[in-house]
Amino acid sequence: MHWTLAWLGLMTLLLCPHLHAETALNGAWRSVHPQDTPQLVLQEYRHGELHSFDPSELQRFQLRDRGVWVVLQAQPPGTLAGQILAINPPPPGRVAIYMPDGHSTSQALDDFSATSHAHGWLAWSLGNHAKQNGLVLLRFEPGAAAVAPVSFTLLAPDEFLLRDARWLVFASACLAVMLAMALMALCIAPMLRDVTFAWYAGFVLCYAFIQGMRSGLLFHPLGMAWLAAISPSATAAAIGLSVSFAALFAVRFCEMRRFAPLLRPPAIGLAVGMLLVVGMRLCPLHQVQEAGQLLVDPLLILGSILLGIAALSAAVQGSRPAWFFLLGWMPLLLLTAWWNGEINGTVSGFRWLGDASLAAGALEALVLSLGLADHALNMRRTHASVQVLADHDALTNVFNRRAWRESVEAALREGGSRPMALLFLDLDHFKVLNDQQGHSAGDRALVAVANALRHELRPLDRLGRYGGEEFVALLHNTPQEQALQVAIRLCRRVHRLEIPLDSSGGRLSVSIGLAMYQPPNDTLDAWVERADQAMYTAKLGGRNRVHASTAKCAATRTRQNLKIVE
Repeated sequence: MHWTLAWLGLMTLLLCPHLHAETALNGAWRSVHPQDTPQLVLQEYRHGELHSFDPSELQRFQLRDRGVWVVLQAQPPGTLAGQILAINPPPPGRVAIYMPDGHSTSQALDDFSATSHAHGWLAWSLGNHAKQNGLVLLRFEPGAAAVAPVSFTLLAPDEFLLRDARWLVFASACLAVMLAMALMALCIAPMLRDVTFAWYAGFVLCYAFIQGMRSGLLFHPLGMAWLAAISPSATAAAIGLSVSFAALFAVRFCEMRRFAPLLRPPAIGLAVGMLLVVGMRLCPLHQVQEAGQLLVDPLLILGSILLGIAALSAAVQGSRPAWFFLLGWMPLLLLTAWWNGEINGTVSGFRWLGDASLAAGALEALVLSLGLADHALNMRRTHASVQVLADHDALTNVFNRRAWRESVEAALREGGSRPMALLFLDLDHFKVLNDQQGHSAGDRALVAVANALRHELRPLDRLGRYGGEEFVALLHNTPQEQALQVAIRLCRRVHRLEIPLDSSGGRLSVSIGLAMYQPPNDTLDAWVERADQAMYTAKLGGRNRVHASTAKCAATRTRQNLKIVE
């Protein structure tokens, strides 16, 4: 949590304003009336008939059908020549500034007519306002979304350019981090066949889009003019989709099915509900759009709290990924609550909250990417564990028959011309041991024999349990004479385990059949069959011995039948 706060502190420090470089302002406002003129509004301001406010603090104007007049005055009163007036955070609607001669110029985030444009705020040069004795008249035009709080700053040109450049670097870095993490997740999702990464990518992309639209970065400097016509509806859709993706991501990433089953249905319901709200916001019927707009904020607040509680519950119950979710999600949740407090007037003085949300978005993308990497590693470990269980005999922990055959077939494809030997091993009189001492004793004997065989063989050799008391071993790069010595050593090792068969003093032994691979027309089934036949020949010859087959594939001519001498 400490490095989370350090990230937020570093990002906000990049935009920390130099207060000594700002010129103090007084401000007042009122709604626009039908017969208003700029001169009338300025006259009313001088008589104190407008609503006063502090331009350095965030102010939410009550926009009505015709908009709002705002008058700003430099302190101490005097000339504004050469100064830059900036509005931050930038309002989504259009703002006009009135010149001394009565003419006006306007700006908006999605305005592409100007040759130059500030980044992250609206700004005007006040070089022609020296005649107005330090007064600036603005008109906020009404808009569907022009209700966010704004603040005003008066800066020298050099200071303005410095802050503008710093903000551009900051915002670009934050959005670049979010986009990079989202694209990485989109690439990994099909590779791991895990939709969790796709939900994460959808959430991060939507959040990056929202921040890009609200800050104007997608318009300037990226120049996406085609977004201007769909800006309100696209932003509304992105907000709803981001919550839906976040809920679906949290359900899978935090393992709610296992660790928070009671909160899983509400989280899925939140995802579905926000999709319905998106549909309402995009509906052509005005009444439906308004109903959707009324539902957005309550669902955002309740949904954020729900996901936070669900993640905390899952984390407490033992979900490791849920801690990553909380570490990334809580800063956004706290900033959202803080921002709502600014809008509602319960807190004030935090103009940097809009920029902090950009930093929090980048932080969340990084933290959740680390969580996804941890999630992928856990998946890999789990898959490896499941693969081991699927490939190994549960009792003896050597390859089972299927896995052994697949391993040998892979070795044959890669073996080339190197000699390979196959040993087929069958424990002698194993049924007597089971009948006399019980199946538990038989299981212990199988485990002991498997361990003895594994320690005698090389790591590159493949040992498997073929069925019952039968084992098979593939000896890599081993000529027949050397394979015979290995088989004899295995016979002796098993016999020296001194596992009693019954009370008569007999000891468990093994009979081994040996067959060499005969490329290029030999097959695994034929090879195993030759080794199996050689093993039966060893049993018929007295057991506890090795028999090597020199048959040509299906032929059955034998050469050696070696009894093991203890």
